[in-house]
Amino acid sequence: MTPLRLALALAVVAVLAALPWFGSDLIIQFGINTLLLAVLAQGWNIIGGYTGYASFGNSVFYGLGSYGVAIAMVQWHLPFGVGLVFGVLLAVLFACTLGAAVLRLKGHYFAIATLALGQVMTAIVSNIPLAGQNIGLVLPPLNNDRLFYELSLGLLVLATLTIFWLTRSRFGFGLIAIRENEEGAAVMGVNTTLYKVLAFALSGLFSALAGGIHAYWITFLDPESAFDISLNVKMIIMAVFGGPGTILGPIVGAFSLSAISEFLSSEVTNLAGLFFGIVIVGAIVLMPRGLADIVRNVPKSGWRYFRQNIRAHRL
Repeated sequence: MTPLRLALALAVVAVLAALPWFGSDLIIQFGINTLLLAVLAQGWNIIGGYTGYASFGNSVFYGLGSYGVAIAMVQWHLPFGVGLVFGVLLAVLFACTLGAAVLRLKGHYFAIATLALGQVMTAIVSNIPLAGQNIGLVLPPLNNDRLFYELSLGLLVLATLTIFWLTRSRFGFGLIAIRENEEGAAVMGVNTTLYKVLAFALSGLFSALAGGIHAYWITFLDPESAFDISLNVKMIIMAVFGGPGTILGPIVGAFSLSAISEFLSSEVTNLAGLFFGIVIVGAIVLMPRGLADIVRNVPKSGWRYFRQNIRAHRL
């Protein structure tokens, strides 16, 4: 990274960190939601963008992280930090145990297998008394949105630094090799099974941390909301919109789509979902590789970039 880019990145982080001290409560709450979605998108980026496995199971890691915090704080009366660690351990253990099996599947078979995980976990947790069954758990309130904002921002910075490390590490090169040609990567000596499981676990770690912070922030948790599959769809859309397999693409996607969704919800209300869907479909057709690819190619090819994408989709 050049000194100019490093200085720019530090300046952006500093501005974001200062926002809670000047912004309204509404802006801070919007910021917390957006930052946590960006973390989820970055987490999915590890397994989906760099490894090439489109996981629909990251919402399970999010739910396990949420329940780790809730159980530790409500049932065992432990501090929030201990609950975060417990939630991460649950998610990583689940990822390593399940990943060794489901990561042998490829393409749509892997996607379908992970898609069912959310429903399975919802049914399991709904019958566990320690997790509050269907009723859920109510966490002790902490009226400190600034703290949750800074925690969310710090987690996003950590996730982004991890992605940056992936782009320059042997482990990251191995994941990219698996994405491009898994059989070829195995021939070149990459332990593909180990690399995929580690990527799955690392992805789950960030999802669990985001879930734990969100659970303590909203102070209520139930199985349906904790393992909501629509959250997984959001993180995939945001990562793909911004540019999967890039460092900043998922962040740009999360911030831009969150802003669009918030604007449509406040200005258009009932038709917000329709317009948001049109925005997503248009983005996929005009820029299937995300905003990051536009930044790289539009200055060179101009409007031809969009025409080529439209022809590729036979429109």
